[in-house]
Amino acid sequence: MGNGADKGVPGRQALRILPRRRFLRRLLIAVGIAIISLIAVFGVAWAMTPIPDASQTAVAQGSVIFYRDGKTVLARQGENRKNVKLAEVPKYVRDAVIAAENRTFYQDEGVSLRGTARAVWSTVSGQQLQGGSTITQQMVRNYYSGLSQERSITRKIKEIIVALKVDRSRSKDWVLEQYLNTIYFGRGASGIQAASQAYFGVDVGKLTVAQGAYLAAVIQQPSRFAEPSGANLKAATERWKSVINAMRQTGALTAAQAAEQRFPKLNKAVSTLIPKGQEHYIVDQVEAELNRRGYSDEDINQDGLKVTTTFDKKLMTAAEKAVNSVLPDDTPKEVRTGLAAVDPATGEVIAFYGGRFKSSQYDNAFSAKVQAGSTFKPYTLAAALQAGLPLSTRVNGNSPMTVASASTPIPNEGGTSYGMINLVTATQNSVNTAFVDLGQKVGLDNVAKLAEAAGIPKAQIDPHRSAATFPLGVASVSAVQQASGFGTFAANGVHHEAHVIRSVTDASGRTTEIRARTDQAFSEQTAADATYAMTQVVKAGTGTSARLYDRPVAGKTGTSDESAAVWFAGFTPQLATAVNMFRDDNKTVSVPGYGDLYGGTLPARIWQAFMTEAMRGKPVKEFPEPSEYGYGPYWNPYDSWRDERDEEPVAPDERPTESGEPAEPDPQPTGTEEQPPEEESQPPFDDPGFEQQEQAPDDGGGPVEQAPDQPPAEDQPPTDLRPPAG
Repeated sequence: MGNGADKGVPGRQALRILPRRRFLRRLLIAVGIAIISLIAVFGVAWAMTPIPDASQTAVAQGSVIFYRDGKTVLARQGENRKNVKLAEVPKYVRDAVIAAENRTFYQDEGVSLRGTARAVWSTVSGQQLQGGSTITQQMVRNYYSGLSQERSITRKIKEIIVALKVDRSRSKDWVLEQYLNTIYFGRGASGIQAASQAYFGVDVGKLTVAQGAYLAAVIQQPSRFAEPSGANLKAATERWKSVINAMRQTGALTAAQAAEQRFPKLNKAVSTLIPKGQEHYIVDQVEAELNRRGYSDEDINQDGLKVTTTFDKKLMTAAEKAVNSVLPDDTPKEVRTGLAAVDPATGEVIAFYGGRFKSSQYDNAFSAKVQAGSTFKPYTLAAALQAGLPLSTRVNGNSPMTVASASTPIPNEGGTSYGMINLVTATQNSVNTAFVDLGQKVGLDNVAKLAEAAGIPKAQIDPHRSAATFPLGVASVSAVQQASGFGTFAANGVHHEAHVIRSVTDASGRTTEIRARTDQAFSEQTAADATYAMTQVVKAGTGTSARLYDRPVAGKTGTSDESAAVWFAGFTPQLATAVNMFRDDNKTVSVPGYGDLYGGTLPARIWQAFMTEAMRGKPVKEFPEPSEYGYGPYWNPYDSWRDERDEEPVAPDERPTESGEPAEPDPQPTGTEEQPPEEESQPPFDDPGFEQQEQAPDDGGGPVEQAPDQPPAEDQPPTDLRPPAG
């Protein structure tokens, strides 16, 4: 029995062991199947996960906008990134990043199994995602489309597969280069080059060891270490020390070199993307012109363009200073001032003043358009000269004047009558009836055509070209347009399209020089004769406040009815500048201490202040000689009437004096510019005074109409400006 019992024991043990073996066998089979399944799934995932295209955001490089010197940065647009080659990054900077982020970068296969497992567990357990990604994984996450920063198992697996594929298909140096150009460093800087500028104000090639180590430290917590203070500064310092120590451990630094390093001084954090003051207006104009020249917004914000503008930084400052130094401190806030300066030889807008950006994002130089007033008269004068009428042409300066197309007589300021006067006197004293008469004789269509050729957009002229008062400036223009138009006289009748960009260089280094459209608007002699007449405005007429005592000046004042807009536009042979003043509410421009303004008052003084600075150190150039001075044999449009003086040669003592005034002058005005009444045949003002245009001021595009019953925007005056007076 005992033996039988003993023999039974192994049997019972065998019975117990058998299920365990079966379980282990089944478990092994299950594990094997799971592994095979995982391998199969991974294989399918591997096959179905191609390397994506590069993300447009990751490779985007913002555009840099420069002043005209091509060196001084004016603003940055789009992504603050400048891609650099790996060779441009010092080796010790690369070593610092590798020591801080992935010491086995050059040895691993692009993925850290331990780090990935830790990250996956953190994701599954709902904890904060932990570090552990290799440089390759981080690069893949930033560089390729479709690999967002979301926390999911699917995204993590996709990241691993792409990282493994990239490691097999690309060199380590290529991966590191993309990583350094795409990683975010804080302070709005993407990529090592932008970070070098943001933190230390130097290009990446000039970083020191300590500075490079700090940028490597920043990668871990860019928002915390961007501008550290207090506890954050202490944490940043400790992190920097750990990077230096890691560099020593990896052999990138010797113990002695590591001991020499000192925590670097950080530049004050400043925004490199947000322009200030007038720069806001510049960026708006630059973007608009780039769009007109075929560059899309994506090109501007992502393609790393280098845009050299036409603006002179010193003269931009001078323009703002001229306005602020001349206007009294108690100038009403509703009064707005615009200034624009154009190089007559190129059409480049050299400088402007657009107002206070904080008060209005609608600039006064490019966008605001107000009635030109008498600054339009030179186009009428030029049209007559171009038609063959000399400066000695006599026109009717009596007041009032009845014109068939006007429902009411047109008077001069104060009802002053000047009699039959030549074109020099008419221009010098801004005699309205004389220019209405001249416009009738030469033809209003001819006046319109010449103004268009000089740069005033057709759409702004057409609504008014049939009005008897058209020669007096009922059309609205911007300061830039008027400076461009007057620049045509300074350029001997050649009009160069106003523009704000000199050149554009793309990311590959190819530069496109901007050449503005150029047209012969009128003859050289027309320009010379009209310029002579305008010099008399400044010498002894309505614009004496604009004199520059070291050089000749030609110009014209302008005042609309009831001083709703006042102007001075003028030029030297080297520079044309226009200044306007107006109000948001279209009321009379009045300033304490000056009362109601005229073009010859504050606008002329602002013009003089700016041009004095702009012309400082420039050579003195003379205007060309006119064909006559207005006192030659008179052309008389009235065949049945000739003044007795027309029959006899002009005696030497009747020639103009040095001041430009005749020895026996015609009757003088009352001291203000002429102001004709409104024409009943037209609404008081039938084009918007300051609508913003989506097109360039010089492209011929019309203003955007505003509904008549719709109140104007807060920063845009209403659209009921009155006809100009002089």
